[in-house]
Amino acid sequence: MTQPVQTILLVEDNEANRNMLVRRLERAGHQVTTAADGETALQIMRKQQPSVVLMDMNLPIMDGWTACREARLDGLIRNIPIIALTAHAMEEDKQRALEAGCAEYATKPVDFPDLLAKIAAQLDASC
Repeated sequence: MTQPVQTILLVEDNEANRNMLVRRLERAGHQVTTAADGETALQIMRKQQPSVVLMDMNLPIMDGWTACREARLDGLIRNIPIIALTAHAMEEDKQRALEAGCAEYATKPVDFPDLLAKIAAQLDASC
């Protein structure tokens, strides 16, 4: 039996950051879809059911905090793990992300090996 394709939804409004992360995630073997705001992210989550979401928290239209809270209230997508990506590196920022519904937290600039480990842990936990 073959493993299902593990897809990642990367929600990042900064084009340079988004492009760099997409390239690195694809090189690591992941299939990546992108969104530039929280509202679009929720639409994609409902339609495509990604395996993991990497969510920038400071986004236009709908910020990541709001998108995470809304995802947790939506029965269709509430169980999709969300990893917060943020430049906010204080302990209270991490706590705020977890309270908003994120399963994990990663700071920017991104420590890519650490991010891959967090993605793998979420994928393992959801199997």
